[in-house]
Amino acid sequence: MEQIISTIKKYALEFSYKFAGAIVALIIGLWFIRVITNGLAKLMKARNVDDSLQPFLRSLLNIALKTLLVVSVLSMLGIEMTSFVAILGAAGLAVGMALSGTLQNFAGGVMILIFKPFKVGDVITSQGYTGTVYEIQIFNTILKTPDNKHIIIPNGGLSTSSLVNFSKETTRRVDWTFGIGYGDDIDKAKSVLQQLIDNDQRIKNDPEPFIAVSELADSSVNFTVRVWVNASDYWGVYFSMNENVYKTFGKEGLNIPYPQMDIHVSKDL
Repeated sequence: MEQIISTIKKYALEFSYKFAGAIVALIIGLWFIRVITNGLAKLMKARNVDDSLQPFLRSLLNIALKTLLVVSVLSMLGIEMTSFVAILGAAGLAVGMALSGTLQNFAGGVMILIFKPFKVGDVITSQGYTGTVYEIQIFNTILKTPDNKHIIIPNGGLSTSSLVNFSKETTRRVDWTFGIGYGDDIDKAKSVLQQLIDNDQRIKNDPEPFIAVSELADSSVNFTVRVWVNASDYWGVYFSMNENVYKTFGKEGLNIPYPQMDIHVSKDL
């Protein structure tokens, strides 16, 4: 009986030491985790990381570190964690393989929120779709088309494929091709185009507008016209110039040609 009591005391004393050490490690670990997560929060704020992403990353790091701390503390108490970790790892691998597409979209969303290739309100083209970015979610990005359709694009493909951001720069270049008929006055056509450009206050003088004969086509002499405008004025300038050219060319006696074919019929005598 005395031997049993002695053994119990021995193990109780050893366990008390382990338990005290585990408690100390837990307290220090929790303090260390708090320091790390607070440091990450300050770093993300200094780097202007998206506000919706900051609490998510902080929570993710907090959970991961606390999980490692709990495993370490249980190991200090003498609880065998090898099998548990192996089972947990196998389960994590199985879940990861089952949700590989979802995880890819999740990672893509994080990359988009961190590096910001576009933001809400930008007009982009990607994956064969063009629209205004309506919302950036953690798994998907929602585009709103000009005809008020919502296009949902997974972030995985969006973050790894090419895209065009029309709103990244404050200015854009507008390009046109206008044609006149053979025999029309080229200099007059250039003068009319220049006058139309000068009359539109939305068109910038720097860079200077560009007007040049670009092609002697089958049925027309074509002019290339290039001007710079604020990005928000792009479509307004584009459509109004098309209308003004059509109206003004007719008044100035300049013909806007269309495809035509001359047929000569000869009669053998």
